[in-house]
Amino acid sequence: MHSWPQPVVPAVSGTPVPLSLYDTADRVVKPVNTAAHHSGKVGMYVCGITPYDSTHLGHAATYLSFDLIYRQLLANGHDVHYVQNITDVDDPLFERAERDGVDWRELGTEQINLFRSDMEVLSVIPPQDYVGAMETVDEVIEMVQRLLDVGAAYRLDHGDIYADITATKQFGYESNMTREQMEHFFAERGGDPDREGKRDTLDALVWRGHREGEPAWDSAFGPGRPGWHVECSAIAANRLGVPFAIQGGGSDLAFPHHEFSAAHAEAATGEQRMAHHYVHAGMIALEGVKMSKSLGNLVFVHKLTEQGHSASAIRLAVFSGHYRQDRDFSYEALDQAEHRLKSWHTILSQTDQQSRVEQTIQDLRQALADDLDTPTAIQIIDAAKGDYNGLLRQAIEGLLGVKVGSNDE
Repeated sequence: MHSWPQPVVPAVSGTPVPLSLYDTADRVVKPVNTAAHHSGKVGMYVCGITPYDSTHLGHAATYLSFDLIYRQLLANGHDVHYVQNITDVDDPLFERAERDGVDWRELGTEQINLFRSDMEVLSVIPPQDYVGAMETVDEVIEMVQRLLDVGAAYRLDHGDIYADITATKQFGYESNMTREQMEHFFAERGGDPDREGKRDTLDALVWRGHREGEPAWDSAFGPGRPGWHVECSAIAANRLGVPFAIQGGGSDLAFPHHEFSAAHAEAATGEQRMAHHYVHAGMIALEGVKMSKSLGNLVFVHKLTEQGHSASAIRLAVFSGHYRQDRDFSYEALDQAEHRLKSWHTILSQTDQQSRVEQTIQDLRQALADDLDTPTAIQIIDAAKGDYNGLLRQAIEGLLGVKVGSNDE
């Protein structure tokens, strides 16, 4: 599946500063393992959308966070192998299509195209591999078979296959949740704790046997379709190798999705960790209230741009808070971002000594290398007094993806 066009990412002057990020598993900010990928590139896998509804600003904020990571790695001279999936076969998609009386494939295609458009408008660097679940069913089948072969999965009636949480000794290390917390979020986030016959209520589905009215693919263990978690395990392992550098997504994916994706990949490969870093972005609320379709308070990127707000202002409004925090988005924050862009344009239209600008760029690099400290980065730019041959302007665009003094402003 194709992704979206590559934005221009200007080169950033100054001395590279190694990137450190908070790792959910180790619960500490630590350096990114830039030698993690088997091909010499830094491997990053970020979980993509389930295309059953328009992606809102909360989703966009997650992808903007990992775009920041990509930009810091590029500015440090690293090649990045970025992979992102699309869960284009899953229950929420089928349910929404049935509710709206449309074909689930058409619904998925429509929402994927809208997502691509939003990412392009926001100048998000696209993944090299943008992969739909339907494209990789054979890979999932291979991994499920491997899990069965090593005794990490078992069969139930209706052709369903589940992975056993005891298959890896380290299960639970990624999220660091208690059993009680796991049970709560498993039930809340797509799990099926009440499924009869499971060895443990937390065991996760890796293959759903065929049901009437659902798509199915043939396999040696019967027709069916992939489970959610194993889809990402197979896609990541086959393109990045295990372990790779960064597994990412929103904080709501830490459990069960990332815990099980890691467990499946580790059981299948025998590795102790799927990724060296598990990185999670916080949730976005609107005016203090969590964004929810049921509340009707979703903010969409394409709606904001239709209203005349620039992509750079949207990025800057999102970056005004730290990526790991659950934080608020408001139209006031967007107005402040637009005002700040105009102020930066005025400042950067002046000239100053090269040494001063070089120090500002170095300070900017340092702030962003420290777990993407965008609030501090913004303060550093606010305090800048001038520009020298556009170096600072280039650094702001290269590191933050924010264009100052352009048609996008």
